[in-house]
Amino acid sequence: MSTLQSSVAALRARKAKQSSKRTGVVLVGAGLLVLSAIALDTTVVHVGSEADVRQQAFSPDTFGTKEFPRVQSVVVEKAADAVAIAPEVLADKAAAGKKYGTASTTGTVMMVKFSGVVGEGKSGIYEVAVAGMPADIKLRMQTGPAINGTDLRDAPGDIAFGSFKNQIEYQDAGSAINRAMKASVLDPIDTSALTGKTVEVVGAFRLVNPKNWLITPVKVDVK
Repeated sequence: MSTLQSSVAALRARKAKQSSKRTGVVLVGAGLLVLSAIALDTTVVHVGSEADVRQQAFSPDTFGTKEFPRVQSVVVEKAADAVAIAPEVLADKAAAGKKYGTASTTGTVMMVKFSGVVGEGKSGIYEVAVAGMPADIKLRMQTGPAINGTDLRDAPGDIAFGSFKNQIEYQDAGSAINRAMKASVLDPIDTSALTGKTVEVVGAFRLVNPKNWLITPVKVDVK
């Protein structure tokens, strides 16, 4: 190989090496820019903070435990004497509901208080004989194990569907309030041994059939 050819080859080799170095620098620089962009776009989320998605997820039992004391207070405050309003309920359900109850899309929720003797029970539902109640009205109280319905959720009138993501959450909220009530009010009582005992009750029921009252209690005192 001539001296000229050797010089040309060496020059080409130096250029190729310099080009490779420049490419490496460019790639490293680009990588640093990407990492910087990712860092700028990344938010540090502390556990338990408002940004923690686990805190944002709806917890029915947390909701129920928080809301039941308020629901209980509302029902106790608004409860009418069951014996006193019974004739009005029989005479004009709509008028009595408007006067004493809380309107909802699935029927007015009435809030009442009464004292009576517990009769026979079936599946945790007991008839209660209340002196002075019209004979046409069957008054019963549910004690569990499962507490059904959304009477307690709907009693205050301000736990609205629009506050929840969907119908499932709204239904779960009602069930959770029922569970919180049971834990607070019914679990301390031997509900399997209520027959024959006198009870003082404050509770709510949905006014669908004016002759059939199924009470979901918020307070029960066994005498």
